[in-house]
Amino acid sequence: MIALAADCLLIRRSSGESVPFSAEMIAVEVTGDSTDDLETELVSHAAKAVFHYFKHELSRQTVTVGEFTEALEAVLRGVGLKPPSARFVRPAVAADPYDLSRLAREVGPAGELLFFARVREHLRQQLRLAAPVVHFCALRAGVKQLTASRRWTPRCRALEEQILGFLRECLAAEAGAQACSLVVR
Repeated sequence: MIALAADCLLIRRSSGESVPFSAEMIAVEVTGDSTDDLETELVSHAAKAVFHYFKHELSRQTVTVGEFTEALEAVLRGVGLKPPSARFVRPAVAADPYDLSRLAREVGPAGELLFFARVREHLRQQLRLAAPVVHFCALRAGVKQLTASRRWTPRCRALEEQILGFLRECLAAEAGAQACSLVVR
């Protein structure tokens, strides 16, 4: 599993799913398409301050949408702004996780070469759809399938690291300025 980036918090939805967000991503979600530059700036700074409060003051890794919303609304009321409750942090739904073990079974004898090509293509598709989160699952099962191993071995660990590195590099190369998080389980 990939560790949570130092500049991210997991925002837990009511469904129980947690989505990683940076302070900047939250500020964009909160301000939306507002045309009032002053209000946009104030709301953006308030969102970043609440993010900092949870992340650094309380040392939290996960915050519910309700907790974050409540804290943000309190800050905005404190500076005399109407809270943007209707617009706040409704993370766009991420696509279903891409099953890496199923992909490993499908590529069969073609193995790793085709596996990496298909993973990159899936990542590109998700970025074209402007998905806020690109989600892959069953990494370990996929690695064991590719290495034809029944148990976790040093070779499995090396391939796992190679896949994770590949995903990070692809995301950095393909996402450009688009804010997107990568989740691998």
